[in-house]
Amino acid sequence: MLNKRISLIALGMLSATQAMANDQADSKGFVEDSSLKVLLRNAYINRDYKDGNDDKAEWGQAAIGTFSSGFTQGTVGVGVDAFGLYALRLDGGQGRIGAGGIDFFKRENDGSAAHDLAKGGAAVKFRVSNTVLTYGDQMPALPVLSYDNVRLLPESYTGTLITSREIKGLELNAGRFTAESRKSDEGRDSGGLKSINVLGGSYQFTENFKGALYASDVEDVLKKQYVNANYVLPFNKDQSLTLDFNGYRTKLDNSYVRENGVTGDDNKIWSLAATFATGPHSFTVAHQRSTGDSNLGYAYGGYQKDQGRVGDGGNSIYLANSYWSDFNAEDERSWQLGYGLDFGAFGVPGLSYNFAYVRGDNITTSTSEGGTEREIFNQVKYVVQSGPAKDLSVKLRSSILRVSQKSSEYNVSGNELRVFVDYPINIF
Repeated sequence: MLNKRISLIALGMLSATQAMANDQADSKGFVEDSSLKVLLRNAYINRDYKDGNDDKAEWGQAAIGTFSSGFTQGTVGVGVDAFGLYALRLDGGQGRIGAGGIDFFKRENDGSAAHDLAKGGAAVKFRVSNTVLTYGDQMPALPVLSYDNVRLLPESYTGTLITSREIKGLELNAGRFTAESRKSDEGRDSGGLKSINVLGGSYQFTENFKGALYASDVEDVLKKQYVNANYVLPFNKDQSLTLDFNGYRTKLDNSYVRENGVTGDDNKIWSLAATFATGPHSFTVAHQRSTGDSNLGYAYGGYQKDQGRVGDGGNSIYLANSYWSDFNAEDERSWQLGYGLDFGAFGVPGLSYNFAYVRGDNITTSTSEGGTEREIFNQVKYVVQSGPAKDLSVKLRSSILRVSQKSSEYNVSGNELRVFVDYPINIF
């Protein structure tokens, strides 16, 4: 039903909006518009768990190469995208790996991890006017299927994706993917995905208002629907108020619920954030709420179908209160107070700081009700502005997460530290 509504909305926009210029007509050629980039990433995550749980940490060095050709000239343009990934484990041997939220190097059955991993992929793409069809290995960034690029290596998916921008302000996406390559493992289908269909789009209604609707179906096991509305109210040159609403509905197939011991099949979760920006400062207040009868709360999907997951990677969650914890338990309500500072106004361009305090309550588990959790988040990031190391970024992030005893079935207390150094190099 949601898919039908998306189609009707899109048709209405098509009839009411002028078409854009033809990108394919402006094509310079396969070689002339091509690019080759390499990202060198050194990443470290340490989790100091509480309540008797073993600490986990992983450290690695990665090289992420991406090639994107231009399109051949003519009515139908043809091109190629490709990537090559390599990661070397610097720390995180047996006993320290295994935290699902870190996942730099997949743990084998004997508890060990590979010393390194390498993989690659390629896709062919076709463009007519402003519509592109891509088939092969790719990294989609959609609210219902988003590749994870906040660890050592990114995920990738194999399948077909159509992206259309024929109408100014309107983007439509439709795709089907039949394999998922886990970020911590080699192989084209290490995640165990059978198939996932995605459909949706976003539209810039006015200069200040944008909306989106998306839906996905993982081999008739997990259905996911997403809605977004974002409005920016400018007061003057240096002040504005941004309202951002995000919502998901996830529904599991009844047979999956029975076979995997899940209670309930439905979850609805939404967040509303208000951010006031004034000069270099930003202040955020957000509320998030989870409802429904599923004891999983928001259903990610996850890896490894043979372990009761559905294999879609499980990283698609565009919600305000998502840091170390995603505050997405059954019946959970959470509030956030956030602050951001851009040091460029004080003579240090490229340096920024972000803080957030989030508290969740009303958590339901199989054994209790009324559980709580709270997180204090801090992040400092610096991007080099000029010189040989231009665009090199250093990001330090920490979280202090405390979970009540009533909520221990859902989450675990701990202190987390992340250090990421990214150095992007444009070869051509």
